[in-house]
Amino acid sequence: MDRSDYVRRLDDRLETAAYADVDASANGLQVGSDEGSVERVAFAVDAADATIEAAADAGADVLVVHHGISWGGIDRVTDRTYDRVAALAEHDIALYVSHLPLDGHPELGNAAGVAAAVGLADREPFGEIGPVTIGTIGETDSPRSAAAIRETLDGFEGQPDGEESPTRAIEFGPDEIERVAVVTGSGTDWLDEAVEAGADALITGEGKGQVYHDAREAGLTVFLAGHYATETFGVRSLQALTEEWGVETTYVSHPTGL
Repeated sequence: MDRSDYVRRLDDRLETAAYADVDASANGLQVGSDEGSVERVAFAVDAADATIEAAADAGADVLVVHHGISWGGIDRVTDRTYDRVAALAEHDIALYVSHLPLDGHPELGNAAGVAAAVGLADREPFGEIGPVTIGTIGETDSPRSAAAIRETLDGFEGQPDGEESPTRAIEFGPDEIERVAVVTGSGTDWLDEAVEAGADALITGEGKGQVYHDAREAGLTVFLAGHYATETFGVRSLQALTEEWGVETTYVSHPTGL
């Protein structure tokens, strides 16, 4: 497949342009040329030395990630930024990034993947940021306890080993949880929106200190399942989509424990 065609397909499917004015990430083709062909694509959550080298070892032409290396522009190509760009250039690997578009996509997105794993039905867009959304909200098939939902989240890829329950749960919601909002990564800023939408719980990756008091006063349960662990779903979905397009793929797992 032509690299330009591959990039265009991803941009179109993810509606990348719709997020241009609200996302600090430079989404789309972030490093490299769109000329040439694509024989193998590597997928990872983060663009870092470790994942770039793994992509090179796999013979990838393109590395697709959720977290790229340009946030609000690059003023100087030095230090870690230089090392990453240099490694991509040395191995002739293009870097494609999808941050908020991949969070909010109703089928391919991180929030959609978490919701499917938890078993949420009748899902609707959630997590407004400007004219777009970055999450989802839905209903459990039957009332669920916080412990049952936590057990599901504990099984996500990238959860730290050796912990009895790596998911933090701030349990101030009802004993029986039926309506759940999801914003992956760092999503506690949408707690009030979850309350307004009638959610019993909010699932996200990591929280800020104030979330305890906000959840307590709102009567909401908040699950903190890890930034990395809640954001593997999107790149995995793009990997499956790329394979449907007839391109070979590889997945680079590099959990951060955070």
